[in-house]
Amino acid sequence: MPTVIEPKLIAGNANLPLANAIARRMSLYRGMSVGLVDARVERFNDQEIFVEVYENVRGEDMFILQSTSNPANDNLMELLIMADALRRSSAARITAVIPYFGYARQDRRTKARTPITAKLVANMIHEAGIERVLTMDLHAAQIQGFFDIPVDNLYASPVFALDILKQFAGALEDVMVVSPDVGGVARARELAKRINVPLSIVDKRREKPGEVAEMTVIGNVTGKKCIIVDDICDTAGTLCKAAEVLMEHGATEVHAYITHGVLSGPAVERVSNSVMKSLVITDSIAATEKVAAAHNIRIVPTAPMFAQAILNIWNGTSVSSLFETDTLGPIYEGIL
Repeated sequence: MPTVIEPKLIAGNANLPLANAIARRMSLYRGMSVGLVDARVERFNDQEIFVEVYENVRGEDMFILQSTSNPANDNLMELLIMADALRRSSAARITAVIPYFGYARQDRRTKARTPITAKLVANMIHEAGIERVLTMDLHAAQIQGFFDIPVDNLYASPVFALDILKQFAGALEDVMVVSPDVGGVARARELAKRINVPLSIVDKRREKPGEVAEMTVIGNVTGKKCIIVDDICDTAGTLCKAAEVLMEHGATEVHAYITHGVLSGPAVERVSNSVMKSLVITDSIAATEKVAAAHNIRIVPTAPMFAQAILNIWNGTSVSSLFETDTLGPIYEGIL
């Protein structure tokens, strides 16, 4: 009788809470225990990374769970070294599950003599022996084309739509989705269509990175509960400033739904002291103690989506079905 190859999960140190949550969710879906492969990922005294897998993975369908968030270089190297260890251990297929894809903001040359680091990272991932990538809300859609292997890019907007429909039940007529810049209009429009509300734009002009010189609101936000939508919140300077501008233009409330809460430097303090009523992020990046303790920051889980996507890849079925709110509704029932 032929042996059925089971999906096996192995996790780096970037986001162990999410990795364990994915394993628990897969156990629930399959009605059997799914755990993380027993392995050690540690550092020598000189900070070299060492990986040892304690279980037999020969001929197995392996999924490496690892965000390349801060510290980006360490977490990226962990991912590459784990892939090499699995490849040399004769794993049948290696899929990298990267909830937050670091270096995605370096997707093009913005000035002379600058790198396209996202392409370099894609090459490194391919050369390490990874045969497929599963990620969420890439900063730029063209990054999928940087890879010579299949890339499945999940979207947070269906989950955000479910959460908004619950949080603003009975008041959707007062809601307006806002893009924090012209470049994010497509993402904001997608969410606005899902919940059937109007769209506005905050046009910003930068004098230099990290500073916003001027902001203009395109659209009438008077009397509206504004929801700012974006993929990354780093230092939160632009986000908090956009919230202030919207309130100055007559918005009654400002909320933000951001996929990846990088939240570096003074970000948490800025959000806590801002006019924003709430900031909703996913757990694609492990939350720090400060983030978890912030009174107006809320985290929505991505484990149900990633667990189902992993099972779909393993079964050879459609991952794009998870782009629809109707598909995710039953998966997130009782969670949001």
